[in-house]
Amino acid sequence: MSFGFPELAAIRLGFGLSPRMPAPADAEAVLASAAQTGPGPQAMTTESAMDMANRFRAAAPLRREGEAQEKEFQQANHGLMRLPFQDLQRRVARAVDDPVGFGERLVQFWSDHFTVRPLNKVANGLAMAFVDEAIRPHVNGRFEDMFFAADTHPMMLIYLDQISSRGPNSPFVRNRPARHLGLNENLAREALELHSLGVGAGYDQKDVRELAELLTGLSFSYKEGFAFKAVWAEPGAETVLGKSYGSGRRGGLEDIRAAFRDIARHPDTARHLSRKLAVHFVSDTPSEDLVDAMAAVWRDSGGDLPQIYRVLVSHPELASSLRQKVRQPFDLAVAGLRALGIRGEQVAGLDIPVLRRALWTPIEAMGQPWGQPKGPDGWPEEAGAWIAPQTLAARINWSLRIPRMLLDELPDPREMLVSAFGGTQSAELAWAVPKAESAAEGVALILASGDFNRR
Repeated sequence: MSFGFPELAAIRLGFGLSPRMPAPADAEAVLASAAQTGPGPQAMTTESAMDMANRFRAAAPLRREGEAQEKEFQQANHGLMRLPFQDLQRRVARAVDDPVGFGERLVQFWSDHFTVRPLNKVANGLAMAFVDEAIRPHVNGRFEDMFFAADTHPMMLIYLDQISSRGPNSPFVRNRPARHLGLNENLAREALELHSLGVGAGYDQKDVRELAELLTGLSFSYKEGFAFKAVWAEPGAETVLGKSYGSGRRGGLEDIRAAFRDIARHPDTARHLSRKLAVHFVSDTPSEDLVDAMAAVWRDSGGDLPQIYRVLVSHPELASSLRQKVRQPFDLAVAGLRALGIRGEQVAGLDIPVLRRALWTPIEAMGQPWGQPKGPDGWPEEAGAWIAPQTLAARINWSLRIPRMLLDELPDPREMLVSAFGGTQSAELAWAVPKAESAAEGVALILASGDFNRR
């Protein structure tokens, strides 16, 4: 059987084929998908997250004063505890309904690149707001804007302890010598090492420290919100990668934005992030030709993401490296739902217990607990990180159980073989599926197959 760009693009750049919608006709359709990723009507905001957190904090000390106070606390607590489930539900529903899938794949990629993790339930709302405010609005824009929005967002400030950083010579610290306050370099280090230039690029500890000093003043509290506090800021200019910011005075956010703009356009950033995009979408070991082509456009365009995506989408390596990437658990679950013909509204209509059994717990068993990567470097890309006996068993178990849980009537496996693969299936799978003894067995063969678990 033969296949062309539409099938290739849906499988490799999106979340797979669906019997409900056609595959993208050409590169223009794929690229248009990236422009449809903006925050939806149910988007979380920092203000809403603060309101939920403050309600919980106000109710907690009063919970034992009476039945009404206990009820208020339980409602506030329950609301925060439900947020991660609602986040997964909304993200899956959007991914299932994305006609192409590329836009939602990019949201997933950039959210992981700028990893944040709520360390307690109070921050659950902020973690959702981070994606809706810092990632989605900038997926199809310039990298420097996403870089600035992500690394100055309240969730990032909390996650990387920037809210504890004070300029060693700032008025705030000088007036409180007994408190031993000082600089926290976490955000500055990750901004250079993970978010832009990459490990081993042309920067040193002095650049990290001076960027950390430039970032002092960024603040957030659930009571006051986000602010730049000049009294926390290290006075004077800071030099990062050979360029001075501040010119003897501190302009606050504009100095930080200028530094991030220059870092975003740096040749090392162009190469590091071009390679990371290629690794995520194409191969664990992409060719230098692909990386060079993307990096060149990055440098020439100043990090204009749509132009960089165009190189990725149109490069011949997209076809030559088919099935070289293992689908991560979230991707596999979404691809499976799409292949089964499930709609986003069906996902949105699941109650929490069913959502937990159908998606939350299986994705965790496959090795990717929702919203809980181990460190700021996010989830691994290499195949070996996802395919192990225990996690492979979880994938097979999901393929056997979940279709029957979510559908009253399973699709004909012979028809699903065609609609889910579009001619890309292996000869072995094409031989095995029609011989399945039941629809459940045939569907499970498809979803658990190596063909389906790789893209």
